[in-house]
Amino acid sequence: MSDEPNIRVEEVDGVNTPPRARVGDAADTANVPRKADYLEGFLKQQPQDPSDVEPGGSVYDGVIAALKEIYDPEIPVNIYELGLIYGVDITPDGHTVVTMTLTTPHCPVAESMPAEVELRVGAVPGVGDCEVNLVWDPPWDPQKMSDEAKLELGML
Repeated sequence: MSDEPNIRVEEVDGVNTPPRARVGDAADTANVPRKADYLEGFLKQQPQDPSDVEPGGSVYDGVIAALKEIYDPEIPVNIYELGLIYGVDITPDGHTVVTMTLTTPHCPVAESMPAEVELRVGAVPGVGDCEVNLVWDPPWDPQKMSDEAKLELGML
């Protein structure tokens, strides 16, 4: 007994091309009731305003604007575009935590830069208090810079 299935092979000369659909061949759709449009309710919804403490909110955008006003003294680019800011977290009561790094642990502004960030961010309306976490992992590298920063420094 063979385990192979019975396969019937038939040779053909060609295959007829199926007819093309024509608009005139379609059924009369004028009297067909339309199904409910399930996207209609979704499309009528208005986008929610972002919370003040989320990206797009006034406090968050104010913090980012404040960070963009702080420049590295050795590089003519702000610390945000340099990619030194790793994170900005704001609680609903305005407590702000900025996680950042510096270009190198031996940076001459290692002591003063976090204090400047704390002062500038703390001055943003809606920020209650500001905490700056200076981290070294992951280490900063030039790939973290924005395209604008790379262009300014002639790296793009």
